[in-house]
Amino acid sequence: MRTGEELPPLEIPITRTLIVAGAIASRDYQDVHHDAELARQKGSPDIFMNILTTNGLVGRYITDHFGPGAVLRKVAIRLGAPNYPGDTMVLTGAVETVEDGTATVRVVGENGIGRHVSGTVTVTLPVREAADARDARDARDARDARDARDARDARDARDARDVADAGDAGGAS
Repeated sequence: MRTGEELPPLEIPITRTLIVAGAIASRDYQDVHHDAELARQKGSPDIFMNILTTNGLVGRYITDHFGPGAVLRKVAIRLGAPNYPGDTMVLTGAVETVEDGTATVRVVGENGIGRHVSGTVTVTLPVREAADARDARDARDARDARDARDARDARDARDARDVADAGDAGGAS
């Protein structure tokens, strides 16, 4: 993970089921999220996605990219154009900053009528990645130590042979 890294886009089909299920799962029972007729009476062309579903999809986008061990520290989003059934939202992102294993990622979600969501997510990378890097460094150090020990042993064996050979040569005179 590095500053400027772009995340691959994620296309999410906006279905009636996704909108209603997201509203129910987040206990948002406002009729504009599940009743098309009542949504129309309130001036909307159809039901539309609630902010908590969008928030969850943004979080999924980040954890899909960084892995299940990634920890979302902060999600700060702003909604724009509604997500209606039959549309597709495309999430994109870019790493803005990285410091001490924590990154800030700018996220944007566009649909057929405009920008649905924009904001930032602060995410801490899994400890495993740091551990993997540490393990690789330790493995290199161990390999270097083994190589040094082998070289020392070879030198000691050579020196012992040289001393033995010198002793044999001295006794023959």
